[in-house]
Amino acid sequence: NLEKTQDDCHAKQIALFAVDAMEAASHILIDSDKPEMGYVKIRSGFHSGSVVSNVIGLLNPRYGLFGDTVNTASRMESNSLPNRIQCSDTAALLLSEQAPDIYLKKRGKIAIKGKGNMVTYWVEDGLIRDDHGDISGRAGDDHHVVAFAPDDDEVDMAPPKNPIAPSEDGSKPISVLKK
Repeated sequence: NLEKTQDDCHAKQIALFAVDAMEAASHILIDSDKPEMGYVKIRSGFHSGSVVSNVIGLLNPRYGLFGDTVNTASRMESNSLPNRIQCSDTAALLLSEQAPDIYLKKRGKIAIKGKGNMVTYWVEDGLIRDDHGDISGRAGDDHHVVAFAPDDDEVDMAPPKNPIAPSEDGSKPISVLKK
């Protein structure tokens, strides 16, 4: 939804969507005639930042998102692993503020085509949800998030305050999921 500002919840919503998509895929057989082949495994990735959107075409109009944020989200997905959710450090900062009960594990620096080395994080599963779908904890773990200093080892810390500001043109950051 690009119609209204979602500064307070967009990273959380996209992370929860990715967790739900991963969970749903894990219950689908690759081939129902050959259950020994196992279940579908998807990889997901997301990033947060500014985008440009527009309706393209006259005969067959389509809505499109453009910009470096979309490309970076695509790289987060393509460099993820099966049954894993990877996010950029920008998205991780926002997610730690919007959903401190979602556990993030620092993956470290990885080479991203067209971007160089980027620090990325795994969004861990095992979330416990209440009857309304809200997170009420993590199975078997204390609630904590990981520090976001790129060269530091993992350290527990409180979520940061105002981790990202609007871009110079005044546009608001959004999260983009690629699956």
